[in-house]
Amino acid sequence: MSSGPEHLPFVSFIMPTLNAGAILDNCLASIARQTYPRDRYEIILADAHSKDSTRDIAKKYGAIVLDDNGNNMEEGKRLALENSKGEFIVFVDADNEITHNDYIELAVKALTKNPQALGVESYYLASPKMTSFCAYLSQLLQISDPICWLMSANPILVDRSGETERWKLPDNTFSYPLGANGFVFRRADLEAVRADEHFQDTHAALHLMRAGKREWLRIKGRGVHHYYVQTWWKFVQKRRRATVHFLRVQEEAKTNWMKERPPVPLWLAALYCVTVVGPLYHTLRGIIRDKDWRWRKHFWACPGSVLGNAWGVWTYKTRKHDKKLVANLKPDQALKNGRAN
Repeated sequence: MSSGPEHLPFVSFIMPTLNAGAILDNCLASIARQTYPRDRYEIILADAHSKDSTRDIAKKYGAIVLDDNGNNMEEGKRLALENSKGEFIVFVDADNEITHNDYIELAVKALTKNPQALGVESYYLASPKMTSFCAYLSQLLQISDPICWLMSANPILVDRSGETERWKLPDNTFSYPLGANGFVFRRADLEAVRADEHFQDTHAALHLMRAGKREWLRIKGRGVHHYYVQTWWKFVQKRRRATVHFLRVQEEAKTNWMKERPPVPLWLAALYCVTVVGPLYHTLRGIIRDKDWRWRKHFWACPGSVLGNAWGVWTYKTRKHDKKLVANLKPDQALKNGRAN
């Protein structure tokens, strides 16, 4: 790939939104700071009829806003993907902030040089705009939920060349969620798994791994700040919504990374989270190993995860016919102390 700006591939940033005014400016500003030339990328929002400042903020950054009439975020992502034109696709959420100005440029160049890789995964890094609870969920767990953390296989570092790292999973499992929060795909790979017809972020990567692309890339020390939630109660609410969303997606597609030979089965992960011994062990182990007191949040996040997921199952069973259920369950999100910058 030539280094001249006019030869850089066109990139599409895909983002579903709903009443994201409190955090959207922070996300879009980080895209605007990228070293990637502005005339070589587009930002497409699939907006589920926000009633706050979301659309005004989007226009401020020259984003394309589409009306999303779907029942969940995945339908919004499909809508935006269908209307995009990038050779490379970056999936971001409004609660993301790209950490380094050269992330997209380095990711696109790395993916161009590594045709065997299915995409580029973000590191999730802490930020002063996060509470310690949010930093624990995003940076320490890298997955925002203790149950999913337990069920995820440990990736293996294959090689490191300059800023580019090559990763893969152990040969006997596909149990690892890939595809969201700053993840970069080639459009050609998404088309190969018909993502525009049945997109769900972790499904696309899983289909590509099943097809033989078992390797993905990371850019050393770069990725996104993921402002998932700032408090324990918001975490419980978010897990409730995530569970409802997951169960609704399962109505359409039976693909599920958690059934791809996880190191810990779902029932055992949930049992672990409601015991004292397991969470206490990992809390103390993390503090001693990493010298990071944010691990103390693990002890309280574990029962919160079970509570939120159980609440989500009950909500889905009692209200599954409500087409706007996922949207109605969306908790308010904000940066620490409400700071947007």
